[in-house]
Amino acid sequence: MTKYDRCFKLKVAREGAAGTLPVRAVAARHGLDPSMVHRWIAAYRHHGQDSFLIDAGRYTDQFKVSVLARMSRDGLSVRQAMAIFGIAGPGVIPRWQRQYDSGGIGALTPTRDRFRMRKKPATSQPAKDLTHDQLLKEVEYLRAENAFLKKPRCLDPGRAGGQARITAQAVQGLRQHHRLSLLLKAAALSRSTFYYQTQAISRPDHQAGLKRRIKAIYRRHEGLYGYRRIADELRQAGELINRKVVQRLMGLMGLKSVVRVKKYTSYRGAVGAVAPNTLQREFHASRPNQKWVTDVTEFRVGGKKLYLSPIMDLYNGEIVAYQTNTRPLLDMVTAMLGKAFLRLKSGEKPLLHSDQGWQYQHRTYQHLLKKQAVTQSMSRKGNCLDNAAMESFFGTLKSEFFHLKRFTSIDQLKRGLDHYIRYYNHQRIKLKLNGQSPVQFRIQAFGT
Repeated sequence: MTKYDRCFKLKVAREGAAGTLPVRAVAARHGLDPSMVHRWIAAYRHHGQDSFLIDAGRYTDQFKVSVLARMSRDGLSVRQAMAIFGIAGPGVIPRWQRQYDSGGIGALTPTRDRFRMRKKPATSQPAKDLTHDQLLKEVEYLRAENAFLKKPRCLDPGRAGGQARITAQAVQGLRQHHRLSLLLKAAALSRSTFYYQTQAISRPDHQAGLKRRIKAIYRRHEGLYGYRRIADELRQAGELINRKVVQRLMGLMGLKSVVRVKKYTSYRGAVGAVAPNTLQREFHASRPNQKWVTDVTEFRVGGKKLYLSPIMDLYNGEIVAYQTNTRPLLDMVTAMLGKAFLRLKSGEKPLLHSDQGWQYQHRTYQHLLKKQAVTQSMSRKGNCLDNAAMESFFGTLKSEFFHLKRFTSIDQLKRGLDHYIRYYNHQRIKLKLNGQSPVQFRIQAFGT
């Protein structure tokens, strides 16, 4: 596995954090795996200039337990935990989790055999018995192997090719300095595969002209066009082209529409207990604090994110409580619950509906609901219509507030959200509430 120095990691992390290019495009530019670039960006956003300085040596049992406890308490993903604690290997934390689940803290202690170097086979010749020529050949091979492992994979992202082609291209670049047989041995690549891939590389790219036309249309519209519109424009110009071909080539070139930002989703699979869909899309309530719905939405300002977690009362559409945070942690949701529970009167035990996000499957969240005798309900997997009332509020919030204003900082957005939600509850009238605001409708019906 290739090792990269700190300066290179910082350069790539800054490039990705700037947001001018998709992460996949940044990774392709430097010949890196996109998941690795994602981890570097997360570490840079958390530690800044001090990123990649944490010693990644042997970890103590107490350190491993503290990492697992923090992940459970804050609902951190593996990538977030790696960024916070400076852990390099992506498979390290899942291995700790498996060891801890199977045998407790004692299983986290590494055994002596795990760190003992493998013994050489009995058939291998001792180094002291090697002749001078054999030593020279061994040194020659080790130099070739070292050069191959350090060879950067800076390939053209516009050319398709698998791992064999990437390896063959790296070997081809080192042939002037090392014997081909040694390079092929170091790369574990057969000679026939190498010659086949080098011939494929030398062939002209028959789609080069199409790529140039796609890139020209993309730049002319300043990234506003996705693959569907670009394919339609090519067809209008008289070129018979399939949309899937344009989509594949745009992916290879790292071109992506800047209009459609990926929607935040908190679903990570079945990480806890999933509640039944008790609400069943019955969005009408006969009294306040009878049926609540909740969800989390994401805002982006200047490359930074802000998350909003509100609770809506289905009786009048009022936002009874909400919480914001720059990260979608469990604390944000539990703090929102604490505010909402203060609104409950004696004997009120509402039903609280959400999607199947990891926060709502977390045992801490579910324990708080049981403690307050609140009935939990969840949407079916992948069905946003089961929580249509909350989705409708998010659509109104973004169309009437977020998309109509320009924000320069997260703090400015927070203040704007406070002002809009107060306006939404107390002043903004709804036709289905007889032309009254949610708070006015509730006060007129129940006096409080």
